[in-house]
Amino acid sequence: MIILRLALVVASLVVLVQSHVPNIWEAKPFHQMLSLVQPDPVVLNYHKGPLLKGNVTVHIHWYGNFTPTHRSIIVDFIQSLGSIPHSRHHPSPFLWWRITARYRGGPCTLTVGNQTLDNTYSLGKSLKTSDLLALASKNSLTTTTIPISTHNESMHVLLTSADVAVDGFCMSRCGTHGSGRVQKKRFAFAWVGNPATQCPGECAWPFHQQVYGPQTPPLVPPNGDVGVDGMVISLATVLAGAVTNPFGNGYYQGSATAPLEAVSACAGIFGKGAYPGYTGNVLVDNVTGASYNALDVHGRKFLLPAMWDPVTSTCKTLV
Repeated sequence: MIILRLALVVASLVVLVQSHVPNIWEAKPFHQMLSLVQPDPVVLNYHKGPLLKGNVTVHIHWYGNFTPTHRSIIVDFIQSLGSIPHSRHHPSPFLWWRITARYRGGPCTLTVGNQTLDNTYSLGKSLKTSDLLALASKNSLTTTTIPISTHNESMHVLLTSADVAVDGFCMSRCGTHGSGRVQKKRFAFAWVGNPATQCPGECAWPFHQQVYGPQTPPLVPPNGDVGVDGMVISLATVLAGAVTNPFGNGYYQGSATAPLEAVSACAGIFGKGAYPGYTGNVLVDNVTGASYNALDVHGRKFLLPAMWDPVTSTCKTLV
């Protein structure tokens, strides 16, 4: 994961966005994550900075062409992180997200806030990294944020459709999280792109055969959409990183310029027995053949990556 230095945002926002170089942390393509795996035990150190805890509102900004089905899958996933399952005997996104409660500061509950739809591609179909911050900064002005001196209780998630190119997308990253400031207020943001047509082998594994590494057969995506189910994995990665290391001084391992975070430290692990190129043992739907490891309260299935547990110092899986 690489920290990029952003340029100032577009001129129309210069007055609103104070001089600030935000930190960016990335969800990398799987084959690049493999190169980060170290033989030493994974230990994410706490660097004494604030985490996102308590009730955190997630504002979603759809950039480009998303169908109602696409949007419902993503919204259901985020909502499921805060929805107590009917039975705790079944693996669920809620139980997966509860691992973040083991980090300093206690539980973090995510709820979906405002949603905006930019299907006119206001900044075009080719975005720079600075454009991501510009869009997040612009959208943050329409929602409630709180002063930098207190804990931030909101996050802005920007999602780009399959026909939108973003600097570094596919080649070096599948998603991003970071922070910015508007006026005197600080906010956390995240971005994930739909890899369906641009790079399913890099950013939609294990639902598409890898371009690099072991050529194992791909799994059937639980919601029948390689791109959006791949987005869920990247979104899970950056959301977990955003609440446990929102401003670059929370939990991470290694250098601050290339940190491993809550999920990226457990790259490629989805079930017990995982090894490079193999997800581990996951559940399979008897009817559709789809692979999953989490079931939400509405019956929708997801495949979620392992997350580092600070109590046991292990990569914890749901199955």
